[in-house]
Amino acid sequence: MKIKAVRNVDVNGGVKNENLVLSVLVVGVLMASIDSTIVLLAFPAITQALHSNLSTIIWVILIYLLVTAVAATQLGRIGDIFGRSRVFNSGIMIFTIFSFMCGIAPTDITLIIFRGFQAVGGAMMTANSGAIIADTFRREKLGKAYGFTGMGWNVGAMLGIVLGGVITTFIGYRYIFFINVPIGIVLLVLAVKYIKDDKRENERLDMLGMGLLGTTLSMILYAGVRISSVGLNSVNVSILIMGFVLLLPFYFREKVFVNPVIKFSMFKNKVFKNSVLASMFQGLGFMGVAFMLIMYLQGVRGLSPFDASLLLLPGYVLSGILSPFMGRYSDRYGARLLATLGLLVMIAGIFVYFALTATSSVYIVLIGSAITGLGGSMFWPANNSAVMKSSEAGRFGTASGVLRLFGSMGIMGSFIIVIVTATLVIPRYLAFEIFVGTSKLIGGITNGFITGMHFSFVFLIVMLVISALLSLTRGNENMAENIKNSHL
Repeated sequence: MKIKAVRNVDVNGGVKNENLVLSVLVVGVLMASIDSTIVLLAFPAITQALHSNLSTIIWVILIYLLVTAVAATQLGRIGDIFGRSRVFNSGIMIFTIFSFMCGIAPTDITLIIFRGFQAVGGAMMTANSGAIIADTFRREKLGKAYGFTGMGWNVGAMLGIVLGGVITTFIGYRYIFFINVPIGIVLLVLAVKYIKDDKRENERLDMLGMGLLGTTLSMILYAGVRISSVGLNSVNVSILIMGFVLLLPFYFREKVFVNPVIKFSMFKNKVFKNSVLASMFQGLGFMGVAFMLIMYLQGVRGLSPFDASLLLLPGYVLSGILSPFMGRYSDRYGARLLATLGLLVMIAGIFVYFALTATSSVYIVLIGSAITGLGGSMFWPANNSAVMKSSEAGRFGTASGVLRLFGSMGIMGSFIIVIVTATLVIPRYLAFEIFVGTSKLIGGITNGFITGMHFSFVFLIVMLVISALLSLTRGNENMAENIKNSHL
């Protein structure tokens, strides 16, 4: 199948308006990422306004993460077939429309439903952004470009917490959704003008494969969330087992279908396989630390959700500033050593948190956050660049979707790990209340929680060590010759 070149090329062989394309992608990814966490500090206000309860409202954030994880590969594949710009631009429109619907939602159930549709739009953007970059930028600029989009996704997740606190405190929780509407409208106009590509031809959409994958991922992730929220029981275990069992028919279906949702031969490429798995384990380890620190600052130290998020913000700001420079470095010297070193720096930052006690200075969090932010700026753009450089030219959307799938699974898994770890030493209902900032620990429970937190840090460090080993042993990425030709 012949893949047509995307967009116009200037006389110097570069892409016209590539900086504008990158700007649209970064804003789109940033907007989708911010909304994965922006509701976190608004839970008390939403619960009160909609006369709901915490066990229900928690799904306002969980449904977004779940849908994003499940839809990533399918929407990336759809982008490969029907055009990445079409899917990305449609994602902006869907995201914007349902942001408005979330803002006017009259009940907790309607809000959760609208958030699910909003997540579909967000997944359409994030699952295809990496592919659009691979289509738009030449090899020597990929790392720098992924530095910006990596900055958008990872900084956005934490920035959402801060913005959620500011908007909820000074304006009202509904505006955490309304703020997306004017931004989305402007972004859609720019995206339609500058992000263009041609429709891919002669490929059928694997609807059965998409259905099987969506079902199995939904069951596995839903069971994990249920285990963290209500505990281990026969129903949750049954759902989890059924989810894994469904992986078998999906695998055999994809092996025989001509144009599968996930081309398993992609995983024969060691660079691709190790880079994707490194992303998942990095998410399991790093986001789990951020979640646990939020619980510590709010539950043990009694800080408000807004003040707690401010202590974590500097590290993400540092990561955002340095990511494009680190991406440029990975373009020049390769991703393997830079990404691995970044993970080791993140591990060093987590070791700083072992100094946290019930009476220690909270500014220890600032130091640890700065160190882990530095490590993140080294890992994210280099790792993302390695994934796309090791992908087939006609499978950029699939590769981008698979990367987002594994990254989202890491974030979901980290949330489950933290809640389960916390419930080993405190009641489950209290763990959720501390996480969203509606309660704090008192008496002798505090020391038990800190011990549990330190134990969880050990487990999360192990996740990052695994990620570092995968990164170190991935080999040196090389762009396939057909990727080069797609820019000629």
